[in-house]
Amino acid sequence: MMDVSRVTFRAGLAALLMLLVAPALARAGAPAAAGALPGDILVADRGSGRLLIISPGKRILWSMNFKALGPAGGPTGLHSRWPDDAFITPDHRHIIVNEEDNQVVDIIDIATKKIVWSYGHAGVTGSAPGYFNTPDDAIQMPDGNVVVADIVNQRVLIIDPKTSRIVRQYGVTGQRRHAPPHFFNAPDGAYPTPDGGLLVTEIGWGHNSFGWLDRLSPSGTLDYSITTNMAYPSDGVVIPGGNVLVVDYVKPGSVEIYSPQGKLVWRYRKASGPGEINHPSNAVRLPNGNILVCDDWNDRIVVIDPKTKQILWQYGHQGVPGAGPGSLNIPDEVFFIPSSWHLALR
Repeated sequence: MMDVSRVTFRAGLAALLMLLVAPALARAGAPAAAGALPGDILVADRGSGRLLIISPGKRILWSMNFKALGPAGGPTGLHSRWPDDAFITPDHRHIIVNEEDNQVVDIIDIATKKIVWSYGHAGVTGSAPGYFNTPDDAIQMPDGNVVVADIVNQRVLIIDPKTSRIVRQYGVTGQRRHAPPHFFNAPDGAYPTPDGGLLVTEIGWGHNSFGWLDRLSPSGTLDYSITTNMAYPSDGVVIPGGNVLVVDYVKPGSVEIYSPQGKLVWRYRKASGPGEINHPSNAVRLPNGNILVCDDWNDRIVVIDPKTKQILWQYGHQGVPGAGPGSLNIPDEVFFIPSSWHLALR
């Protein structure tokens, strides 16, 4: 979810902007409210090509630079480009990453920072087995299989990493229309649900005014399909209580919660100022009820109080990309790590 020309343009301004405005931003930044973020976060910082694990105190606990990976980085001699999305695997020992514009999905050993499994052909689009066309939000499920939204191929794939075989497909390859679970209109996320099903987000991309949120049962039947109020819904997820949390990947962006019946029950949107979010890619409901948001084009991660709609915590400087401590450059996914999890960071 990135405009490459924007990265190039902004990279040249980053140092100057930081020198001019960073001190003021630091003074005016969101306060670190006690308990606002009750655990660490994993961030796919796409613009800088990094994966980061960051503490509530804003310390970098672990990092990996994808741009530095050479032929020794993985079993097939891959040269990775940048991480688009990243999730901790169920064993808490690996991170699964999709490189959307590089057409590959990787599983990385956290302790060794090595790629231990890959699917796709780097830099090559396709629809045959072993190929993607814009893979998004690769997630390893509790049974070990990997689910991927293959956007331009109009399908959701479930892949067995032991055999690298597709074990299930939703949608018909290359057939774009909204008729889930048989057809999808640009699916950009397929998140596992608490009951073992999937929540698929369809962008729509000009074929309709708004996109959709489709909940599939564990057997693959359609439970419901919600028509959103969003031009570009991104990464919908079922939250405790059964509602659906989703963001609108536009400027100004929004964060919204829908009931299974399609009723809009909560919304965050600021038209301008420090509270405005710009092309947010995903949101997470935290155990304390706060909302964690990846504010991509504002180069930051924020925590929002759903009652006051105030930003309680922030990592990154609004609209100022960077790769140093305290800075981000177009982060494209944030994943919450509960404090009870113990990761092998070294």
